[in-house]
Amino acid sequence: APQKSKGGESINSKIALVVKSGKYNLGYKTTLKTLRSGKAKLILLASNTPPLRKSEIEYYALLAKTHVEHYKGDNHVLGTACGRLYPVGTMAITDGGDSDIIRALTQE
Repeated sequence: APQKSKGGESINSKIALVVKSGKYNLGYKTTLKTLRSGKAKLILLASNTPPLRKSEIEYYALLAKTHVEHYKGDNHVLGTACGRLYPVGTMAITDGGDSDIIRALTQE
């Protein structure tokens, strides 16, 4: 169990670094726009994203050849990881900044 929480912590710190130094979009609509334009490098989905919404984003990501990471926490936890005080269901990372999150998650 400690190994799993450590992985969760490291992804949270990587998300925090992206928020600080990289470029990203929060939310369903902007994530779809980013996917359509082909700018998204990585998509993060909260665990409680509705199934239809999840499958739609996965389909767009498949067409755009973008990796989708299913975040372990729900949208409140993902919002907190992004440094926001509100729930965040989806997050599109367009530029990782100083973080190696894109490389780390696409190699898994």
